[in-house]
Amino acid sequence: MSVTIMVLAVIAGIGLSATAMMTIVRIIAGPTLLDRMIASDVLLTTLMLVLGVDMVLRGHTDSIPLMTAIAATATFATIVVARYVRRQRPTPEASAERGEHV
Repeated sequence: MSVTIMVLAVIAGIGLSATAMMTIVRIIAGPTLLDRMIASDVLLTTLMLVLGVDMVLRGHTDSIPLMTAIAATATFATIVVARYVRRQRPTPEASAERGEHV
């Protein structure tokens, strides 16, 4: 492995580690459900990037099914939470005074 690839791998590892740590802090701190959901999506994306770096360094494609499953899980979870939050928000009533129509 060349020195250039090793340096880039170390830089990528530091950046992805920092991203993962900050994301875990956001998941714990919140304060809202949407903040936690976005942070979990970022954490799953970071995990996929780590798998991608591993594939580049080792020269294999064995992690592609796992990356696909992680992406599908993140997408499904985002849709479920978005629907849940949408149901929880009160819908404002249309007001005749403001000229709004139902």
